[in-house]
Amino acid sequence: MAAITIKDMSVSYNKGKTFVLDRLNLSIKDGEFCVFLGPSGCGKSTAMYSIAGLLEPYAGQIYFGDTLMTEMDKGKKKTFIPPQERNIAMVFQEYALYPNMTVRENMAFSLKTKKVPKEEIDRLVNEQAEKLELTPLLDRRIAQLSGGQRQRVALGRALVRSPQVFLLDEPLGNLDAKLRDQVRYELKKIQRELNITTVYVTHDQTEAMTMADHIVLLNGGNIMQEGTPNELYDHPANEFVAGFLGTPQINIFDCQVVEKDNGLVLDAGAFTLPVPADTVACLQPYVGGAVHLGIRPADMDLDPNGPITAHVDSIEPLGDAYLIYISLGEKLVVFKYAGEKAPAEEELHLSPNFAKLHLFDPATEARINA
Repeated sequence: MAAITIKDMSVSYNKGKTFVLDRLNLSIKDGEFCVFLGPSGCGKSTAMYSIAGLLEPYAGQIYFGDTLMTEMDKGKKKTFIPPQERNIAMVFQEYALYPNMTVRENMAFSLKTKKVPKEEIDRLVNEQAEKLELTPLLDRRIAQLSGGQRQRVALGRALVRSPQVFLLDEPLGNLDAKLRDQVRYELKKIQRELNITTVYVTHDQTEAMTMADHIVLLNGGNIMQEGTPNELYDHPANEFVAGFLGTPQINIFDCQVVEKDNGLVLDAGAFTLPVPADTVACLQPYVGGAVHLGIRPADMDLDPNGPITAHVDSIEPLGDAYLIYISLGEKLVVFKYAGEKAPAEEELHLSPNFAKLHLFDPATEARINA
């Protein structure tokens, strides 16, 4: 297996006039499950194709372990190892299986082209088929399989090659919700067992949060933040990260920072909140000015003495919780309530979890509080 290191990588489709990726620097540990996450057009697939060798960057270096795979200088090659020599395996959203072949033949195809001995091919195919619960299906043709079974065949075909790097580009996109959950669990389990360095591309935050050891959140060709799922969710580096992670989305309020009673207060117009003591210092530069306050829907709770008074607009039951849409002045926000029954009142009093408030600079959108 191999760690992946990317140094100052830029990708341009017009000879350096504009960049899809701009001076990307990233380290992926050996055996790590790294997810490239972001909206359409953010550069996540471009980064993965560059790692695979399917794209030649405009500039920068890519290493697998200590081996230099790519070195480019303003479009000029210094080193470029082609994809077939990088010992990688890729799985795409489209399965790209051979419909005229059986499951066994599809999984064995790449090994046969490399002239691997038949006994070794049988061993590798049977081993991966057992892990993917494909053993009863080995002699079926692809047309006889469901979508989830086809996806597992595509995974198995990649895994039999014992790659040093496993690359997956939105591989669960064609599956229904129930099957997506099942295959997601199986894929993560297999990756842990095999300890293969894995890069997984998705726009689905649920996939990223549940599968990743390491999330790289991209936007506009730049890394917004990277780290563990909990690091990005609990301590978003900026408003984009805070808004992209979390369902429903975080509630953002425009607030004035006001001095009051020897302390500071956040005045959102429809409500005011005292600033916690451990946050006062970082807000001192903003006294008399504005900040953006973020409160996640699950980080509020009913409190008869709470500082937030809101009118209930509508309620959506989720089974284990309720999404309550509430009006605060002219702003509609979401409150996620985990009680057994939805509150019957039309007016609610709420208190936020002060330890989980998120404060952002309105000009840069960068996080203010630790």
